[in-house]
Amino acid sequence: MRVAASGADLRAAAELLGVGPAALAPELLDPGARLLVGDGAAAHLRRRWTDEGTTEAVVVHRSTHVTGRAALLAVASDWGCSQVRDIGTGRVLQVAPPPADAPLTERFAQLAAMAATRVEVAVALARDTGGDTRKADGSWSMAADEAAHAAAAECMAPLGVTVLSEERSDRRVPDDEPWVVLDPLDGTGNFRAGLPPWAFSAALVHGGRAVAGLVADLSSGRRWAGAEGAGARRDGVPARARPGTTLVAPTAPTGRGVLVPSTARRVRVTGCTAVDVCLVADGSAGAWHNLDRGGTHVHDVAGGLAVLAAAGGVALTPDGAPLRLRPDTETLIRFAAAATEDAARELTAAVLG
Repeated sequence: MRVAASGADLRAAAELLGVGPAALAPELLDPGARLLVGDGAAAHLRRRWTDEGTTEAVVVHRSTHVTGRAALLAVASDWGCSQVRDIGTGRVLQVAPPPADAPLTERFAQLAAMAATRVEVAVALARDTGGDTRKADGSWSMAADEAAHAAAAECMAPLGVTVLSEERSDRRVPDDEPWVVLDPLDGTGNFRAGLPPWAFSAALVHGGRAVAGLVADLSSGRRWAGAEGAGARRDGVPARARPGTTLVAPTAPTGRGVLVPSTARRVRVTGCTAVDVCLVADGSAGAWHNLDRGGTHVHDVAGGLAVLAAAGGVALTPDGAPLRLRPDTETLIRFAAAATEDAARELTAAVLG
């Protein structure tokens, strides 16, 4: 079975489940729900927290013959859930982690999904508890940032590789070793203002490339994930970068307005860079750039860059070279992200002349 992604999928699932399509239509757009359909079977799942504070994927409706147990477990794993519960029978299936000898990208994906779920809880519990301070650059450092880091770092520890984070000083990483970089709470200003989106971001980097990544919009529940050789997904549905005329950009450079380059018809500013890059990856926007400002940090963009690469997109530096990531959370990097190399080069020329 696959995650339903169209009206035709919705109608097929509704028929198999014996309910009206209108009853399921909102679930197609809800990040906290999944409709699975295929091979003559269908299932309707919702994500929820148990009384013990863990998450589970609940099978609300299912057709008589649901043989795709693997599909149910895959949805639960992507959601960062520890189990699947059939609400009709009460039966519970545990979500087992990948074996120790599984590819590093697979192990990363499962742990990153669990980390995002832990961060959801940690951030909510830390809200309005005090301890918010201003950094030297004027941005906010919040109690929620520290809570998110602690939850995510603990979750990622079993991967056995160096973990870098916005909230900690860098550790040295040998050139031939992989590393993980976290932004426990990207879009802190949005979070403090209560203005979506704000997000958790994680990436596995090897040889300068973000080879696997996950970005979870904590304000809505949307999740993007991608890995080399496995493609990219948004809320379980395959995603591809595609050309477009909508540009997403960071906030305006100090003392200047947001530039609308000749390659764009409109510019969107979300205030959350991790989500911005994922919007390019899933085709919602045609491009993103920070070429006309100081730059951004590796922890802000690495998770989204992994999703972008898995979705077929590209990221180029101002001189047109492929972007390479370094285990350095202090240095600022500048680049253009787009569906194609030609589009990235055209955007660079339009912005920098």
